[in-house]
Amino acid sequence: MARKPAHTTRPALLDALDLALLDLLQRDASLPVRALADRVGTSPATCQRRIAQLRESGVLQRQVAIVDRRLVGRPLTVFVSVELAQQNAALLTQFEQRMAADDAVMACYEVSGEFDFLLVVSAESMEQYHAFTREAFSSNRNVRNFKSMFAMNCSKFETRVPLRPAEA
Repeated sequence: MARKPAHTTRPALLDALDLALLDLLQRDASLPVRALADRVGTSPATCQRRIAQLRESGVLQRQVAIVDRRLVGRPLTVFVSVELAQQNAALLTQFEQRMAADDAVMACYEVSGEFDFLLVVSAESMEQYHAFTREAFSSNRNVRNFKSMFAMNCSKFETRVPLRPAEA
């Protein structure tokens, strides 16, 4: 995935219909187009066209099923802060691409502050997480330091982005 500077990303111009569709799809992406159209008060054809436009523009990135990680044997969630020894565009991109390619990495954020990246890692066990750190960090000469914080409990996990109604 190519790096995009944050300052070049502009919010899309979304009207009330776009926002209503996005909100419904975030709550339940399995709703049929006819049900979506009924809920937002438009025709299925209009609904389908708007969803296609939202996909094309990149606002609607993908539709997924959310799986309970514990019920599928991945109960360990780890927040990992990573400090690189050297930072330049090529090294940052290289690290991001390596993390993007690893299925254990659920999220990879470039952050400001003491560390360069914050990762969310999912693992089956402590042994599996240990093997991940050996491969991803200990063998990478550019990783200066990493710290692991283990999730004890998750009282809220949300993927839905809150959307404000369009201003009149």
